[in-house]
Amino acid sequence: MLDPTVHQQIADELQRAERERGVLPLLTARYADMTVDDSYAVQRLWHAQGVAAGRRHAGRKIGLTSKVMQAATGITEPDYGVVFADQIHESGSAIEFDRFANVRVEVELAFVLGSALTGPGVTIFEVLDATRYVVPALEILSSRIELAGRTIVDTISDNAALGGVVLGGSPVAPSAVDLRWVSAVLYRNETIEESGVAAAVLGHPAMGVAWLANKLSRHGEKLEAGEIVLAGSFTRPLWIQRGDTVLGDYRDLGAVSCRFV
Repeated sequence: MLDPTVHQQIADELQRAERERGVLPLLTARYADMTVDDSYAVQRLWHAQGVAAGRRHAGRKIGLTSKVMQAATGITEPDYGVVFADQIHESGSAIEFDRFANVRVEVELAFVLGSALTGPGVTIFEVLDATRYVVPALEILSSRIELAGRTIVDTISDNAALGGVVLGGSPVAPSAVDLRWVSAVLYRNETIEESGVAAAVLGHPAMGVAWLANKLSRHGEKLEAGEIVLAGSFTRPLWIQRGDTVLGDYRDLGAVSCRFV
């Protein structure tokens, strides 16, 4: 692994990039021997700096869980990041476009946990039992590291490119609907741009949550009661421009929308 002082240097650079809406050069071009473990070490330092600055931890995100997302990014394994409370928006919000860099939106389901999940060995059934409700979500992607040529090492260090989360629609108990067949149509400015079904996320979106709980256990962490977990996108990322209005229609689960101003 890289020296811990290098981890801290990268975390500091990413914090400045987020604050100043900047974009850093590829980490893999600067540190050819950087590993996935290095990347998660950077992410944990970045997260700790946010908590120390007064930001409240609210949950986690899982990325690159579907074949369509892996094909879109050229990355072949899932990753995860953290969600702060100040990154969560209500449906219908007007969101400042310039808060983000390389802005894209994805369609997801968010799991809100009623009890903790501690790996290893967490199963899909334990995830469903621990989930208080599932709700439609839009994930706003913001990449603080340049996109061309990036690898999973760059993505993980960049907090899995999380910029924000928009929650809306109708919360539903996981036992009330077959989550595999939750579908959504994604509109930009009243035009359908993407569509998908939640089974594209590892066969069942709860599988992503189980994967995350087990992955966190390798770092001595767990998913806590009350956390919001974005289970992964089942559409390709949709590029966004200033002024765009985005709406995800989940049919029986309602709709979630936002406008970038």
